[in-house]
Amino acid sequence: MINETVLLESRTLRDGVADRTDVLDRVKALSLLPDGTHVTTAMIAAYFQVGIEAIKSLVKDHREELDSNGYRVLTGPELRSFKDLSGISARTATLALFSRRAVLNVAMLLRDSEVARQVRTYLLDMEYLARTGPVENFVHRPPNNLHDLNDNDPAGLDDRIDRRITDVLGKTVVPMLNALIETAGEQRRDLISVREDMRRAQGKLAQHTQRLHRLERAREQRPLGGVMAAMDAMTWREFEQHIAGLLRRDGCTDVRVHGGSGDRGADITAHTADGRRLVVQCKNFAPHRSVWSGEMQKFVGTMTLHHAEAALYVATCPFSREARDIAVQAGVTAVHRGLLEAWSAGTALSVLR
Repeated sequence: MINETVLLESRTLRDGVADRTDVLDRVKALSLLPDGTHVTTAMIAAYFQVGIEAIKSLVKDHREELDSNGYRVLTGPELRSFKDLSGISARTATLALFSRRAVLNVAMLLRDSEVARQVRTYLLDMEYLARTGPVENFVHRPPNNLHDLNDNDPAGLDDRIDRRITDVLGKTVVPMLNALIETAGEQRRDLISVREDMRRAQGKLAQHTQRLHRLERAREQRPLGGVMAAMDAMTWREFEQHIAGLLRRDGCTDVRVHGGSGDRGADITAHTADGRRLVVQCKNFAPHRSVWSGEMQKFVGTMTLHHAEAALYVATCPFSREARDIAVQAGVTAVHRGLLEAWSAGTALSVLR
């Protein structure tokens, strides 16, 4: 059975998902240097919650692979130029830099890190690959017209679902098995058997998925589920724009989306309908993730910096108990996944009334 450990063994698989750097921020917020592109060895060690020596050892063992994904060491004039451009004042003769792609590469190689393990698991999550890949996915894409949801044409619906499932398996799971078979050695025969079982299972999986779709369409709350599925598939920029739209819908004025470096910790600023200055943090995290106390404390500092009279921390995941306690003490409205679902469906937040 394929799990996150396969990425530790197969460079072919790592190369196949090296562009999916967005998963880093979905698992945990990644801080960048002022240039908005790179991180240092110390920063990457902090992200993965390991010692700096662990990162240095990994670089030594996998230097060629990391180099191909954007790792570089600056010295001399190149280092001075980078310091001038990025505003870094550290006095050092060399500076190792990791691109986001190189950070993801480290996540796929680092064994003794729970954060790295979560990144690997998220990369191989079937639902995530189906939602963000090139496959046209019925579950996570709203229908173009009512005919798309019409059970009067079950043959056409079943055929579309079957094709999508076949595409997902054919473009993700089976290629991974092929790559493993090439590199596995003594496990080759077992992997070939798994691959054949997977191909035979496609038909049965399609049948079960068809039934699932019919049950989902019958649920009264299906529109809400569709909203959350759409938000899970958004990029962080799209998610911020979505939240800005909800603020405007509920009477906020002067709504400005900042995002990226230089936003001083505020993704969105606005004024409520009664004139209070509002600051908003948006986190489009994976549903299994949680907002931690340190992240909430950082946002409380942002409130002071922006002289905010009201604050929202909006996330597509739960908040830890400590984060909720800090939010209550600081007057921050913590908009968790369930509350966000209701807000998107039309329920106004009490802080905006």
